[in-house]
Amino acid sequence: MIIFGTKGYLYQLAILTLVCSQCGNPSAHTLRKRVTKFTLFFVPLFPVSTKYATQCTFCGAEAKVTAEQAEQLQAQAAGGPGGGQAYGQPPQQHQQPYQQ
Repeated sequence: MIIFGTKGYLYQLAILTLVCSQCGNPSAHTLRKRVTKFTLFFVPLFPVSTKYATQCTFCGAEAKVTAEQAEQLQAQAAGGPGGGQAYGQPPQQHQQPYQQ
């Protein structure tokens, strides 16, 4: 007997201040990456799909974004091409995913 399926992971990449297209308020938006992985015997093996979205913290509206747009937004949140880090500081740690 073979047990297989999928499991979803949700990563919060950044928090940005944007004007919401739904409510029109300038508010914080979370940039999230949703990865669905194929599992075999409950072990995640490889990603099946990757989707990016922003969610308004004021009204809760969610908008899908492409991978290129997500990279640009993440660079914007980090402070541009330099990554927003001061000289001599350690790199920022990546957050653990939210599991669904």
